[in-house]
Amino acid sequence: MSETLTFRPAVRQDVPLILQFIRELADYEQLLSEVSADEATLEEWIFDKQKAEVLFAVLGDTEIGFALFFHNFSTFLGRAGLYLEDLYIRPEYRGRGYGKAILKKLASIALSRGCGRLEWWCLDRNTPSIQFYLSLGAQPMSDWTVYRIAGDTLAELAQ
Repeated sequence: MSETLTFRPAVRQDVPLILQFIRELADYEQLLSEVSADEATLEEWIFDKQKAEVLFAVLGDTEIGFALFFHNFSTFLGRAGLYLEDLYIRPEYRGRGYGKAILKKLASIALSRGCGRLEWWCLDRNTPSIQFYLSLGAQPMSDWTVYRIAGDTLAELAQ
């Protein structure tokens, strides 16, 4: 008998698992050295300040993937959207439709909250994910460039 994929929101006790998934994703993306998050920081920002949400994909009693997301806002639409920061399925569970199931669940959450869109970034070199997203009808935003200010540059700008 095959197990059914279910979803559950993260609770405070899941912080170590959230960090583990973040590190696994970063390793997959060859960016593990850039992870500076720790359990205390995640607990503060996800649960105390409620600035992000985490949804686990669960097969039986095993969390096989996660999505970390938060609301953004479109001035053009005049309403919020959902921004997907991280989507990760453990390698042994890929190719079975679980990534699509997570995106369907997030789309359902977005619609139930009245959001106008669901969006995310993807590394240009991540060809398998790009092909997957395109197969779902996602549109790349080729006319836009992401800009970022962080660290010392952010502190200098704030002065």
